[in-house]
Amino acid sequence: MRLYNTLKRKKEEFVPANGNKVSLYACGITAYDLCHIGHARSSVVFDVLVRYLRFKGYDVTFVRNFTDIDDKIINRANESGVSADELAKKFIGEFYVDMDRLNILRADIEPKCTEHIPEMIALTETLIAKDHAYSTPSGDVYFKVRSFDDYGKLSGRNIEDLQSGARIKPGEEKKDPLDFALWKAAKPGEPSWESPWGEGRPGWHLECSAMSEKYLDLPFDIHGGGQDLSFPHHENEIAQSEAATGKEMARFWVHNGFVQINSEKMSKSLGNFFTIRDIIEKFLPETLRYFLLTMHYRSPLDFSFEALEDAEKGIRRVYTALEQIEEALQKQKWSKAALPADVLAEIDDAENGWTEAMEDDMNTAAAMGHIFTIIRLAGRIAEDKAWRKSEGGRDAWTRILADMKKWGDVLGIFTIDPKVFLENLKMNMLDRKGIEVARVEELVVARQDARKNKDFSRSDEIRDELIELGVEVKDTPQGAVWDVI
Repeated sequence: MRLYNTLKRKKEEFVPANGNKVSLYACGITAYDLCHIGHARSSVVFDVLVRYLRFKGYDVTFVRNFTDIDDKIINRANESGVSADELAKKFIGEFYVDMDRLNILRADIEPKCTEHIPEMIALTETLIAKDHAYSTPSGDVYFKVRSFDDYGKLSGRNIEDLQSGARIKPGEEKKDPLDFALWKAAKPGEPSWESPWGEGRPGWHLECSAMSEKYLDLPFDIHGGGQDLSFPHHENEIAQSEAATGKEMARFWVHNGFVQINSEKMSKSLGNFFTIRDIIEKFLPETLRYFLLTMHYRSPLDFSFEALEDAEKGIRRVYTALEQIEEALQKQKWSKAALPADVLAEIDDAENGWTEAMEDDMNTAAAMGHIFTIIRLAGRIAEDKAWRKSEGGRDAWTRILADMKKWGDVLGIFTIDPKVFLENLKMNMLDRKGIEVARVEELVVARQDARKNKDFSRSDEIRDELIELGVEVKDTPQGAVWDVI
C-alpha cells in the first residue's frame, strides 16, 4: 500500500515500523459546537483508513483525542452560562451522536486534554530543561522555535519568511514573535491547574504531543488530520515532541483536503456553513458518507445540495441492484450453464481494480468506480435470459454480493439490508419533497380501482397526478409498486 506522506511530499510504500502492528493518531474535535461537514470528512477518511488497514490484517491501535479546554470552549461556556467542563462534555456527547449516525467506528483510545495535565506539565519541564522553552514572569511558557533546526519541515515553510510577518502582541512576553505557548497563565475566572509556573492551562499544540507519546511508541506510524492542521498545529507538535525526546514523532503524515461550499471555502462569516445535522435533516446519513467518499481524500471537496442529490442517486442504484440480486438468488432451480470466460474476467478485473485503487493512497473515488462496474455486470446477467437462470449466473451474483459485503465493510456503506435502506430512502425523499405518504397511497389505490373497472382514462389521470407529485407507479405480478422519482 502507498500513502501520500505530507512530510516527504510524495507517495511512499506503507510498511509499519513494528511488524504487523500499526499505530495511528488523528486529531479530534475542539468540543465547543456541533460538528460540521469538514469534521465529517476527516472522520470518514480516517475511519476508512483504519478499516482498510484492519481488512489487510494489521493490528491497528487508533488514538483520537478530544480538546476539552481551549479559548473557544471558555468563551462559548461564558456566553452560555455554563462551565467549560460542562460545555465540552455536552459537545463530546453530540460528536458521538453524529459519528454513530455516519457509521464512524470509535477509536481504541480517546484521550481528553484535561485528563492529561500531568503529562503536559512533564513535557514542558523537559523542554525547559533542554533549553527549548522558557517561562515568563507572568507564568506563561513558550517554545523557542529557533532552537529546533527542523522547524518547517512538515509545511515547507521557511523561518525567515515566517519571521517577516510575525509580531509580538501587546502584553505578550515572548522572546521571539515565532515562539508559541506551551502553558498559559490563568486569567480570572478561567479553569486552571497548578504547575511549577503557577496556575494555568496547556496550550493547544501541547496536548497532542503529550497524549500521543503516552499511548503510542515513537515514532508511531501515522499521524492524521485535516489539511488546515498541518501548520501550525502539526508543525508545532513535531517541534515539541522531537525536541523533547530526540526521536522522530511520526513516520507518515496524512492530511485530508478542505470542504468547499459551491466552490467557496466553508465559513460561518460567509453564511455557507453546514453542520452534519443540517445535512441529515434532509438526507440519510449514509448518503452523506457516500458523498464524502466520491472524491479522493486529499482533493478539495465541493459540497452542494445538488451534488448530494447526485450521490443519493448513486447509492440508491447500488442498493436497488443488491435487492434485485438477493431476490434473484432465492430461485430454487438453475440450469447447468456457465458464464462466458470474458464475463468472469470482468469480475476479476473489477476486484483487482478495487484493490489497486485502495492500495494507491486509498483512492475511494476510483474504488467506487469499480463498484459500479460490478453492479452494471450484475444487471447484464439479469437481462440475459440464459445467464440469469444458470448456475454460472447464480455463482457470479453470489460472488458479487460477497465483494459488495467486503467492500462495504471497508467503506462503511452498503451495510444495511437493501429493502430497509430503500424504504427509508423513499420515506426520506417524500419528506424532503413535502409529499404525504397517505396521499400517495390513496392515489395508488384509486388507480388500481380504476384499472380493475377498466377506466383506463381515469387510471392515466391518476398516474399523471402521481408523476406530478414526484412518484412513479409500476405494475408488477405482485401488484402496484410505487417509488419516488
